[in-house]
Amino acid sequence: MKTIIQQDFYRNFGYWSNSPFLKGCMSPGFRYIFFLRKAQQYSSKHPLGIVYRLLLRRYSIKYGYQISAKTEIGPGLNLGHWGTVVVNPKAKIGKNCNLAHGVTLGQTNRGKTKGFPTLKDDVWVGTNAVIVGGITIGNNVLIAPNSYVTQDIPDNSIVMGNPITIISNEKATEGYINNRID
Repeated sequence: MKTIIQQDFYRNFGYWSNSPFLKGCMSPGFRYIFFLRKAQQYSSKHPLGIVYRLLLRRYSIKYGYQISAKTEIGPGLNLGHWGTVVVNPKAKIGKNCNLAHGVTLGQTNRGKTKGFPTLKDDVWVGTNAVIVGGITIGNNVLIAPNSYVTQDIPDNSIVMGNPITIISNEKATEGYINNRID
């Protein structure tokens, strides 16, 4: 595991590669992650930073992913499906996280949960789930499809519904998050 791009590659494909772009260019999710990581590597004023941000913008429009290079993301991000994923630039995502299509990690501008969400490690977010506000999603959490999350979620939980139901489960993401990065 030399680079964060290789770690992302491993999470997406299950093996290591010294040239991840060759295999990864066939996957829209990994292609976007590749250019996201490259854009994060350089400042926005560096010539390569400008080029990678332009390519990131192009793929954002092409594939529907809206994840800023300013977003703090741990290794092992997996964008499971091609489709709209919206992540606020101030949101934080830990390692080994899966985001399905239709997911929104958004901001709340008022109330007791004003702010941006933080996802810790080993979080699986299902299709069309919405996570908003200055809340923290704990480690080893599965957020079921179509859930609307506006409160903190403890470690080792399954979250479902609107309003949400939280079920404690030590094996919440077992079988959902493959090829984990240690």
